[in-house]
Amino acid sequence: MTGMNATDQTAPATESVTAMPRLPQGCTSFKVRQLMRRVSQHYDAEISQSGLKTTQYSLLSHVMKLGPLRPVDLAAAMKMTASTLSRNLQPLIAAGWLAMGAGTDARSRLVQITPDGIGKRLEGQKHWKVAQQTLNARLGMDRVLALHSLIDDSLDLLGLPGEDAPSAHDD
Repeated sequence: MTGMNATDQTAPATESVTAMPRLPQGCTSFKVRQLMRRVSQHYDAEISQSGLKTTQYSLLSHVMKLGPLRPVDLAAAMKMTASTLSRNLQPLIAAGWLAMGAGTDARSRLVQITPDGIGKRLEGQKHWKVAQQTLNARLGMDRVLALHSLIDDSLDLLGLPGEDAPSAHDD
């Protein structure tokens, strides 16, 4: 170090440093399920005070907003399979909160919300708002918006089971 003192600055290295690509650590499915369990527990704890499960509140809300509609259209709007929807509709129909009515022809059926269903959904909505606001406050609005965007993009890319997911070459 002859001729250099502590105030001398050295020129940056001219070699380019190749950055190692970041790879996910752990199983993506496991991580998504961990997050889903935590979020579900948060909402379930609050919404259950209305006597509804979170999935039931969601179904009542979708039917109230979109209905009356065919079950296949409801399943598509909620990004779930028809068989999953059918299983989830049964307790709501049995409770008198949803009803299956005649469709546009003899073979079709329409699901619609009943007056009791509207009341139950409004009761659930009060608890849903509390759950939503506390989660937003805990995570921060920027993180919640980014999470929603990532989820929507991922759902579009993955499609529903049985559908052909878009390939990387579909640009």
